[in-house]
Amino acid sequence: MLKILLHGALGVMGGNVARAVEGDAGVQIVAGVDRIASSTEGFPVYDDFSRVREDFDVVVDFSAAAAVDGLLDFMEHSGKPLVLCTTGLSELQLRRVEELSKRTAILRSANMSIGVNLLLELVQTAARKLFEKGFDIEIAEQHHRRKTDAPSGTAMALADAVNAALAGQMRYVYGRADRRMARPREEIGISSIRGGSIAGVHDVIFAGEDEVITLNHTAYSRAIFAQGALTAARFLQGQAPGLYSMQDALA
Repeated sequence: MLKILLHGALGVMGGNVARAVEGDAGVQIVAGVDRIASSTEGFPVYDDFSRVREDFDVVVDFSAAAAVDGLLDFMEHSGKPLVLCTTGLSELQLRRVEELSKRTAILRSANMSIGVNLLLELVQTAARKLFEKGFDIEIAEQHHRRKTDAPSGTAMALADAVNAALAGQMRYVYGRADRRMARPREEIGISSIRGGSIAGVHDVIFAGEDEVITLNHTAYSRAIFAQGALTAARFLQGQAPGLYSMQDALA
């Protein structure tokens, strides 16, 4: 039985993870941590990591960037693996994650879905073949009104995948309202839409002369991210310290 400590237990994604676990006999959420304590989730939820007394195998985090410092403080002493799903982390937080991964196994991903992680591979192939043929590359992402970071972590991961395929020569642009000039070739425009209950839509657009190729991923439910997190949690069992990705878990 895989025992999970769920950080961000009372959030939307925490609820999705709890529902995913209900149908999985091999996984149990033994406790949660969130801003307020609760006893109505089928497992105890504490308002601070110091109150957790239950034994667990792995932490699954779907919280907010502001809560990650406390999570990392806790992980430094627990020595347990971590599935880190929160996006919008600062450079300082990312450096802390890298340092912590030298002592414990951490899987960090901007997007937990199988489809997006395949898309990361597809955009690299397309970028290598199309950029040299004169195609421009743009990324557009859409999310619900409650998402606090923009661009999304997935959009940035897609941009990084493209840039890695093109030897790091591309520059990211997040808006063009303040300039009057033709589009430079070595840039990736990244735009964000926020509204309603959109679970997540990502388009990578390759625009050439008289033709356009678009690689798209659409999430119709956030349940896919919860299932991905459980896949990641299982993968981390028995792994050596290190920083892993969903590509590692899905290999």
